[in-house]
Amino acid sequence: MAKFQSLIALLLLCLVLSLLSDRFLTLANGWNVMRQVSVNICISVGMTLVILTAGIDLSVGSILALCGAVTASLIKNGIAIEGLNLYIGFAPLGAVILGVGLGFGLGWFNGWTITRFKVPPFVATLAMLTIARGLTMLWTGGFPINGLGEDFAFLGTGWFLGIPMPVWITAVIVALATLLTKKTKFGRYVYAIGGNERAARLSGINISRVKMTVYAIAGGLAAVGGMIVTSRLDSAQPNAGISYELDAIAAVVIGGTSLSGGRGTIMGAVLGGIIIGVLNNGLVLLNVSPFWQQVVKGAVILLAVVIDKMNSKED
Repeated sequence: MAKFQSLIALLLLCLVLSLLSDRFLTLANGWNVMRQVSVNICISVGMTLVILTAGIDLSVGSILALCGAVTASLIKNGIAIEGLNLYIGFAPLGAVILGVGLGFGLGWFNGWTITRFKVPPFVATLAMLTIARGLTMLWTGGFPINGLGEDFAFLGTGWFLGIPMPVWITAVIVALATLLTKKTKFGRYVYAIGGNERAARLSGINISRVKMTVYAIAGGLAAVGGMIVTSRLDSAQPNAGISYELDAIAAVVIGGTSLSGGRGTIMGAVLGGIIIGVLNNGLVLLNVSPFWQQVVKGAVILLAVVIDKMNSKED
């Protein structure tokens, strides 16, 4: 029964909102919700892997902003090296690859700091949160970078086979992450480390390598989220991604992943992300004050944590 709690909660939430608002249960609103939750789900997938190892990543929102800003700058301005009289222009695809690569690199640095110097994940990623946000401000000068072109805009606003592109991107990421956790040796290592790190080390698992890879994936997926946000807005905003890490952690916890590590699924995080998106959408349709929306979301997260603790005791 516990494994279906998130799905049951989502269905009940949809039932209640459809009774309270005749605008909720429409196809247009459904696609609107799925587009909005795509970024959160991308980040939540990476966060799930991190939390499965009993870690945490507070830097994903800032990494999202920095990677989006760098990508937008490369598309708009390229790189000019005055001393060499050299200018390099970037097509959107090349800029996106570099932006996502930057996200993987920053995530890997998080993992390296945590494993090499034994810095608690909370502290290491909190430091990266501040560093990446500061670098974003320095890179952009505190101003948005606008006008990125139709080709790049297709990533966040285009449709393919009647489905929004962000939904396609998210679906591919979820499928790959599910295969990674369910069908590969690496996935089993992730669960083993979160379940009992000492036992995993004695079993010969390279803890440092697995953790660095997990944090690199989380950074890379945050960068993918940054591409979608920047493309959708046709603008790289210096303050993009603020508090996204909290929404991702909330989605992971609501989806049934244990904050103690070793227990949880990618699909659970997907359901958690959709629950948060549906909740936000429903509260907006019902004209609930933004302040009360925060209260309701916090109460839902608290309830999810309490249920997680109760399930842990039963196990």
